[in-house]
Amino acid sequence: MAKRQSGWLIALLLIVVGGGAYYGWKTFEGDGLPANIAHGNGRIEAVEIDISTKTGGRVKDILVDEGDFVSAGQVLALMDTNQLDAHRRQAVAEHRRTLVAVDTAKSVVAQREAEREAALATVSQREAQLNAAETTLARTERLMESRTTSQQVVDDGRAAAASARAALAASRAQVAASEAAIGAARAQVIDAEAAVAAASAAIESIDADIADSTLRAPRDGRVQYRVAQLGEVLGAGGRVLNIVDLSDVYMAFFLPTAEVGRIALGSEARIVLDAAAAYTIPAKISFVADVAQFTPKTVETDEERQKLMFRVKAKIPEALLKKYIQQVKTGLPGIAYVNLDPAAPWPESLTTTLVQ
Repeated sequence: MAKRQSGWLIALLLIVVGGGAYYGWKTFEGDGLPANIAHGNGRIEAVEIDISTKTGGRVKDILVDEGDFVSAGQVLALMDTNQLDAHRRQAVAEHRRTLVAVDTAKSVVAQREAEREAALATVSQREAQLNAAETTLARTERLMESRTTSQQVVDDGRAAAASARAALAASRAQVAASEAAIGAARAQVIDAEAAVAAASAAIESIDADIADSTLRAPRDGRVQYRVAQLGEVLGAGGRVLNIVDLSDVYMAFFLPTAEVGRIALGSEARIVLDAAAAYTIPAKISFVADVAQFTPKTVETDEERQKLMFRVKAKIPEALLKKYIQQVKTGLPGIAYVNLDPAAPWPESLTTTLVQ
């Protein structure tokens, strides 16, 4: 009887233990994590920025080394500007020449306007002479009717009047020519002023190229590579340095269809790096691919569709990155965890070691 009771107790114990094991396996899916936690392997990545030349030239100096932290606006490298400086001096000389041309053209305009005033005065003079000649002619013609003057005097009066009319016409033509000359002179002023504007623009363009020859950091980051060396001649767009933007650091990893379908942008995530397994880094999901990155050869069954893998990014908060900027490194492998159920708590292992 005692043996039979002992056997029942052992069987009952096995059922309890087995049931507990099954419950634990269903709850933590056999990997020690609750069913609401998805995870994938990945590496720390960041946005890379190439520091490149705008125009071709020789590398004059590089002021940073690989691994240096740089801040936005910091001078990183200098390109040789001897040729640009020479072009600028030439452009400045051309600008001065165009300024002189403007003054000369304006002087010509003033001269032509003076000539027009003189021509107008001549017109007035010729009009007065014509009036006098016509008055004299009218008088002599009346005297001729009374036989108190000779025909010669009348003929001379008519010739004088005709000459006065011709002189008046000539002076009026001179006025028209003066006005045309004024128009041409003013056009020369406009052309000279346009040349001044073009010369000024050329100087500004060269100044911009000279300014671009000082290569600056577009944002805070760390120098990853020195691509060029001192004295190298680079073409337009030639790379000098490569920096990493440490304000945009994330881990990229892959998850299958069933888990990706439950992830929303902004979902809570956790990152554990192999090199610092004792710490858990908080993150948020910032990207979920809308196209599978790799798939089986055929996708015809539910089982095969579950094998589709999508790329996901877990981004580390910028404030946390700034706080630990000296420890931030790209390329480190680790595991990213995502909470698929916002209402469910995180497991204690991913909470107690959370980096603040």
